[in-house]
Amino acid sequence: MKKSIWKLYGYGWVTLGFFLVSLVGHWVFGWFAYVDEQKNFGVPPEMSGYLIQMSRDTLENWQSEFLQLIWQIGGLAFLLYVGSPQSKEGDDRMEAKIDAILAAVDPKNADKLIDEIDQEYAGRHTDQRWTRMAKQGSSK
Repeated sequence: MKKSIWKLYGYGWVTLGFFLVSLVGHWVFGWFAYVDEQKNFGVPPEMSGYLIQMSRDTLENWQSEFLQLIWQIGGLAFLLYVGSPQSKEGDDRMEAKIDAILAAVDPKNADKLIDEIDQEYAGRHTDQRWTRMAKQGSSK
């Protein structure tokens, strides 16, 4: 059963929604503040002046807030989801140990059970050592 991209990345979509709402709100309310500021100086508001000011303010926010949050939350969540080496540093070793224990406890059914689990979790079994040992063991 294949999950939809909306469910797979649900947290990311909600975060993107919050980001877009906050960005649009920043620019809309920035326009009101800019127009009010221009009225106080007796100058008509100009789009070019507004774009320069809001681009500067937005970039300042990005530098101090959003880039940090994007990296800490989005980057980490994406790397963990994809299964980067950083997210699996201890997983392969632990999985190999569990597979070895299963093979010791139930040698006749271990390969079948491990294959069923691997198919259930499609591609998650990536420990080359265990795969190599299992092939060598089944050929004996």
